[in-house]
Amino acid sequence: MTIRNVRDHGQRFRPRMACLKKVESVVLEMQDPKTGVKSQTQRLVITTIPHALTGEDIVAWIANRFKIDAAEARAMGTMMVAFGYIYPLQDHKRLMLKPDTSLYRFQTPYFWPAQQWPVEDTDYAIYLAKRNIRKKGMLELYEQEQYNNLYKWMNHKWDFIVMQAKEQYRAGKERKKPDRVVFDCQERAYWVVHRPPPGTVSAMDYGHDRMVDPNIEEKKTPDYYRRIIMFTQQCIMRPRVKSSVSIGALVKYTTTYKEHDPFLHACLPSNPWLTDDVTYWTLNMPNVETPTKMRVERWTFSFGELLMDPRGRDDFRLFLKKEFSGENLAFWEACEDLKWGAAETMKEKAQQIYKTFLARGAPRWINIDGKTMDITVKGLAHPHRYVLDAAQTHIYMLMKKDSYGRYLKSPVFKETQKKAIAPEQHRFTETQLEQNAKRRRPSLSPIILRQQEEEQKAKLAASGPVDITQVMSKLERKQTK
Repeated sequence: MTIRNVRDHGQRFRPRMACLKKVESVVLEMQDPKTGVKSQTQRLVITTIPHALTGEDIVAWIANRFKIDAAEARAMGTMMVAFGYIYPLQDHKRLMLKPDTSLYRFQTPYFWPAQQWPVEDTDYAIYLAKRNIRKKGMLELYEQEQYNNLYKWMNHKWDFIVMQAKEQYRAGKERKKPDRVVFDCQERAYWVVHRPPPGTVSAMDYGHDRMVDPNIEEKKTPDYYRRIIMFTQQCIMRPRVKSSVSIGALVKYTTTYKEHDPFLHACLPSNPWLTDDVTYWTLNMPNVETPTKMRVERWTFSFGELLMDPRGRDDFRLFLKKEFSGENLAFWEACEDLKWGAAETMKEKAQQIYKTFLARGAPRWINIDGKTMDITVKGLAHPHRYVLDAAQTHIYMLMKKDSYGRYLKSPVFKETQKKAIAPEQHRFTETQLEQNAKRRRPSLSPIILRQQEEEQKAKLAASGPVDITQVMSKLERKQTK
């Protein structure tokens, strides 16, 4: 290959690099001659391959090293294969670890993702040209499409690419056959990881590059020491609690939430991180019609849990409408929208919230004390994101102390609790797990999720009471324009 040692500005600052470093330390431990995975010379068709591993030995070592079950060990091994630290010698297309006698090898550190090599199209074109020469034009279908596309894009330097491919092919023929087979598998595994076949989710996908190294040492300027002093003073003034009290609270929290943590307790119907089955996520979507029993149980833990769950908030809204106090939750949600919404509409939103909930004769007037009202009205003279925090906290505590307790005893909650489903555990065979891995797809884009939330809010607004003053003000604005 002709991968050049060009520094990739930004790759060193990617969040994924921390994960890759941890995987590297595990791979190095697996290669230890005494305590690592036992490797031996294996026969592949008519070629003898040195230092080959079997999938079942890799799974057994991971399970024994981290004290986990075979399913989780297999998922971890598949992640190593997907990242390119272990590559298959037989089934090159599927980047997954089979817990049987399938043969694998450790990838050479030169091809490890953390080496920060820029994956360039020129190198990929040389690789495909070399495979085209070796296979005499019989490439995979997706490779043939990539080859044709690269030929169109790089027609101006295709002679150079073919020359490099012929030179590398000639150099490869001079190697011994086992070494040639091993290097071909290494190179192919590298490109399957970084240029995966269509329909395969690449484990190397990542977000935007970081412009600044988060681990860089800050210069010791006067402003740096001033901030350190301020931080230390704030820490000294912060109230402290006894360690026994804090530990007791931590134990109580852990005991309460342990069964609801998918990493500490078994997921129902199955763990999507191990089985690639998305039923767990489908059943726990934000606005699912019928929630699960575990999800409804979380609403009883605290009022904050109920408000954090969109489905729980919908249920609580229905209860408040029956009690003719739905304006409290509507005001709290409007404050959250102001706090986390776009900056350009912040002033308009603050004024609209005041007209709808706080002004005299407001269509959805809320009951807050005079002191909180004075603080809020003074803040609205110069609105900002947190201008309604005092009023929002007052309404939050009012709902928590009054409405929340009645909601848990109400027929609305009991009916939801009765209809909640308890999914049965799914047990997958090896063949079904492979099929799940093939159907693996990326999750929905945050932009699409945000659009869905906006559509849901629009439906709720259409089904809610109409603010006549808001409609009249919009009509007046249109007439003046």
